[in-house]
Amino acid sequence: MRPPLGFRFGAVSAHIRKDGRIDLALAVSDDDAVAAGVFTRNLVRAAPVVVAEERLRSGVARAVLVNAGCANACTGDAGLRATLASTESVAQALGVASESVLPASTGVIGAVLPSEKIASAAEALVGSLSVDGVDGFSRAILTTDRGPKLARAELPGGASVLGVAKGAGMIHPDLGPPQATMLAFLFTDAQVDPKALAGVLDRACQVTFNAASVDGDTSTNDSVIALASGKSGASVSEAELEAAFTRVAGELARAMVADGEGANHVCELVIEGLGSDADARTVARTVATSLLVKTALFGKDANWGRLLAAAGRAGVKFDPNVAEISVGPVAIVRGGVAVGGEAEREAAKILAGASYTITLRLGSGPGRARYLTSDLGHSYVDVNAGYRS
Repeated sequence: MRPPLGFRFGAVSAHIRKDGRIDLALAVSDDDAVAAGVFTRNLVRAAPVVVAEERLRSGVARAVLVNAGCANACTGDAGLRATLASTESVAQALGVASESVLPASTGVIGAVLPSEKIASAAEALVGSLSVDGVDGFSRAILTTDRGPKLARAELPGGASVLGVAKGAGMIHPDLGPPQATMLAFLFTDAQVDPKALAGVLDRACQVTFNAASVDGDTSTNDSVIALASGKSGASVSEAELEAAFTRVAGELARAMVADGEGANHVCELVIEGLGSDADARTVARTVATSLLVKTALFGKDANWGRLLAAAGRAGVKFDPNVAEISVGPVAIVRGGVAVGGEAEREAAKILAGASYTITLRLGSGPGRARYLTSDLGHSYVDVNAGYRS
C-alpha cells in the first residue's frame, strides 16, 4: 500500500521475540512532521507511553519507533532508561534529535526492553527504510494478530491518509488527550497545524477505537500517533481531515475486533432511544463487554435476555417494557417480551455470519451510540492462558 508523500518505512529483527520474526519497525518523515497522539488512560502506563506523550507536547516529530515482543511496562526507572536509550540509538543512526523519535512497544508486561539489541539493529533498521516498506512495518508490530491491519483514504487536492495498526487481545481502548495492546499510526501528507491535528485525531478516536472491545481489558501501552508531512501541498479543512481519519480509524478498529483472539464474529451494537448519546454509549459499552453476551454470540444463540439484562445494569434509566431488540432486520423483542421462536431461529441464522448488527431500542429519546464487539470462545482462553510461555 503506497504511503502518503514524505514518509519511509522499515523493519528488521532485533531478536526481541523468541521466534526470530521481525520485531522492530520504524516510520520516518523526510522532514519535521506535525505530530499528535492519544494514549491509554490506564493508571499503569508503559515507559514508551510516558516518553511519547511528553515528546508530543512540541507538536513536531520525525519518526516513530515500534517494537514487538516486550511491552516495557511496569519496569520502573530501568524501563524508562531503556526507552530513552533505544530512541537515542535510532536517532543517531537517522541523524536527528532523539526527542523527535516517538517510541511505542507491545508484548509481555514486566520485562525491561533490551535496548542493547535495538542499538545493535539501529543501522540495519535505518538502512531498510523505503517508501515501499509499509508491509514490513505492519508485520513487525504484530503479536497475536493473525495478520497486518492497514487502511487508506483519499483527501481533496491529492493528499491521502494511511493507517497501520495492530491489536487482537487486551483490546478495550480508553484513549484521550494527555491520556495483547492496541497500537495505531496515521500518516498524512496534507497540510495541517498541530492544534487542528490533535483535535481531529481525538475526535476520530472517540467514535472508532474508543467504541470497540475484544475483551474489556485496557492495555498499559495503547497509543495512537498521527504524523502529517504536508508534502502533498494540499490544505484541507478540519472536517475533511476528520472524515478521512474517522474512516481509516474505523476500518482499523473493525479489523482489530474481527481479529480478536479466538473470535469468529464481529457484532456492531446499536443502542437507540435513550436520553443522550452519553447514556447510549454507557449502555453499549456494558453490553459489548458482557461475558454472557459474548459467549452467546460465540454460540450463535439469539439469547436476547442476556442483552436486555446487560443493558439494565449499565446504570442508565429506561423502561424495559418498551424495549425492542433486532438482530439485523429480524425483530426478536417488542414491548420488552419475546416475539417468538420462529423469529429467534431466523436471528440465529444471521448470528452464524462473520459480521452483523444487533439493535437495542430502549425508548424514544434522541440518544444513540454504536459499539463494536466480538464473540468470546474457547480459543481466547487457550491463547491467553499460556501467553507468557
